[in-house]
Amino acid sequence: MNKYYNKKKDGFHSIKEYKRYQELLLLQKAGKICGLDRQVRFELLPSQYDGKKCVYRAANYYADFVYWENGKFIVEDVKGYRTKDYILKAKLMYYMHHIKIRET
Repeated sequence: MNKYYNKKKDGFHSIKEYKRYQELLLLQKAGKICGLDRQVRFELLPSQYDGKKCVYRAANYYADFVYWENGKFIVEDVKGYRTKDYILKAKLMYYMHHIKIRET
């Protein structure tokens, strides 16, 4: 169990995320979505250097799932609780990549 009381299941961060993946697999099998992938990294801010030394590492967002639905690229995050970090990363995701995260 982690700090948000989620129980991990078969390599997923929560049971809710695992169940959503099973639903998405069925949707992909039925042809409703395609290109389903998990834990896709998006760079929100590049690493910052002061000469040769890295002062700040890159800030990344890892999407729970990405897929195509009706010709539209979907980035999805399974949420039980919206943390301050997540809210900031969602705003940066929209600013940097023009992608609004679908929360389930």
